[in-house]
Amino acid sequence: MIAPPARVLVTGVVVGAVVWAGLALLALPSPSLFGGLAAGAVLAFGSPRAPQLPRWSVVLAQAFVGVTIGETVTLSALRQIAADWPSVLIVTVVTLLLSLLAGVILARLHPISLATGLFSMAAGGASGITSIADELGADARVVSILQYLRVLLVLVTLPLVVGLVFHPQTGQGGDAAAGGAGGGWVASAAFVAVSVGVGLGLARLVPVSTFTLIGPLAVAGGLTLWGGLGGAQTPGLLVSLAMLAIGLQVGVKFTRDSVRAIGRLLPAGLVLIAALLVLCGVLGWVLSQVTGVDPLTTYLATTPGGLFAVLATATDSGAEPTYVFAVQLARLLAILALAPLLARWLRTRQGAWTRRG
Repeated sequence: MIAPPARVLVTGVVVGAVVWAGLALLALPSPSLFGGLAAGAVLAFGSPRAPQLPRWSVVLAQAFVGVTIGETVTLSALRQIAADWPSVLIVTVVTLLLSLLAGVILARLHPISLATGLFSMAAGGASGITSIADELGADARVVSILQYLRVLLVLVTLPLVVGLVFHPQTGQGGDAAAGGAGGGWVASAAFVAVSVGVGLGLARLVPVSTFTLIGPLAVAGGLTLWGGLGGAQTPGLLVSLAMLAIGLQVGVKFTRDSVRAIGRLLPAGLVLIAALLVLCGVLGWVLSQVTGVDPLTTYLATTPGGLFAVLATATDSGAEPTYVFAVQLARLLAILALAPLLARWLRTRQGAWTRRG
């Protein structure tokens, strides 16, 4: 019997906190995020079906991360994004083409439809693509596992790559021991309450899953640019718990049965996803050389998916979250807009082949 969502959440937080403490001693970036991922995987492998987290915990986690990003918004970062938009557009297009090429290769290597291969490898929008996989004419089970496998690899490699390659000063954002002192606890509480409350209210009006992050981010960014609350910030412990919940959300997708169901696809899927990660890292380096933005920020901006995790890591590691968010969001919107058009083209082509046969 699957544990009720509340029990899953409590167990995940306890296990995740233990892993979090261990990783914090090793000074790895985003230890609470990785702790949640490990805890979710442990719970999933002990259950025949994916354990369910309470919906409110996922929504609040995304909202708090959105507020944390919003409080870092600066006019200089917005100007930098506006100046670099041609480079960002090119990187977005190249990333999409690389992920689609990986999908074609996967479909050639295994007896799956081209639609299944393409949408399994699409770099970004894991929850959105998975939720409409059947409508797109793809095998939802394969798409779901490979999409979340990519997110899993992003989460696993983020602390290692960021820590070993970029050597950031961690704890500058989400995993700080304490936050919000700059403007006082009253101002910080008001900042968080208004940003989350109004932001989630806006999210209810927009039927897009990622708006649970975008709404609070937009409100927090507006308050930050206004400056009326002084240096108010989200308490670091609160955001660390939110990052832990996001890690749990990904980890619980990987049950034994779901992974076993596509076992023959896993070797090729892992190799293609790893190649995509490396190539996107190269794109990040190129973007840094062209725009002058620091390499850590461009690496996180071009990481193929894991939006919430990447933004949380950017906040914690001292990168520019506003820039990372803009590039990641551009690719996410492009994928979600392209998916129905690509599915329609695939159906048309399949219909033409059927008539010829």
